[in-house]
Amino acid sequence: MTIAETAGTERPRSIFRSIGAVLAGLIAIFVLSTATDAVLHATGVYPPPLEPMSGALFLLATVYRIIYGVAGGFLAAWLAPGRPMAHALVLGGIGFVIATVGAVAMWDHGPAWFHLAVIAIAIPCAWGGGRLFLAWRGSV
Repeated sequence: MTIAETAGTERPRSIFRSIGAVLAGLIAIFVLSTATDAVLHATGVYPPPLEPMSGALFLLATVYRIIYGVAGGFLAAWLAPGRPMAHALVLGGIGFVIATVGAVAMWDHGPAWFHLAVIAIAIPCAWGGGRLFLAWRGSV
């Protein structure tokens, strides 16, 4: 097999690994956030779904979403076949779009600052996760 033939077969694998890395970060954030929400509802920390919550509880939700966003960015960077920061930032961009759609859909269910905060943290959290990965790997 020539170098040109090898390069042609490696590219599709790399693309699938890139998609998988970003998808893994996205799924991790979604599962962790949803599971934490469910546990806090089930244990009575949060009121039943779609009932009003206090600002302090929305602040709690924002804090763990920040942590999970950083973790998702780290995971995407770690699984990336190359250019880990780019993968983390793609995850952040997708998160930004999803958070914006979610804010529009759920605008009447919670304070505006919460919806805007979730939109605002998407890219910085993913960047932070990518940066944390680079520091952990020792390439910062």
